[in-house]
Amino acid sequence: MTDLLALALDQARAAADRGEVPVGAVVAKDGAVLAAAGNRVEELADPTAHAEMLALRAAAAALGEPRLEGCDLYVTLEPCPMCAAAISLARIRRLYFAAYDPKGGGVEHGARVFDHPTCHHRPEVYGGLREAEAAAMLRAFFRVRR
Repeated sequence: MTDLLALALDQARAAADRGEVPVGAVVAKDGAVLAAAGNRVEELADPTAHAEMLALRAAAAALGEPRLEGCDLYVTLEPCPMCAAAISLARIRRLYFAAYDPKGGGVEHGARVFDHPTCHHRPEVYGGLREAEAAAMLRAFFRVRR
């Protein structure tokens, strides 16, 4: 698991190098990586090009299935409400994330998408893994820009 979160952190660093908010995501099944992505919102001029969305799309394409049952998602930041809804729709088995996002998160904060009675699927959620490392990367990124 830590290797997959390390890969997500590598994707986040690559996103920062491109001038994107440093968030990375990896989708894996049975320990094998299906997709890895970092944010590309600015590059693609697409507000939905979050790391999670890109990784979910690529994994679904790799499997040829819209549902990613049995797959796990590793993310460097607590997913926003949009990404949390997509995670539910994709039927992700387990969500692992690093830093919590009290301002924009949609899992443990804010909308708490998985807690709604209309949510069709709730993955197992494990937050705060390598939190200090991911949070430091985000702080450093925004410190330069503010």
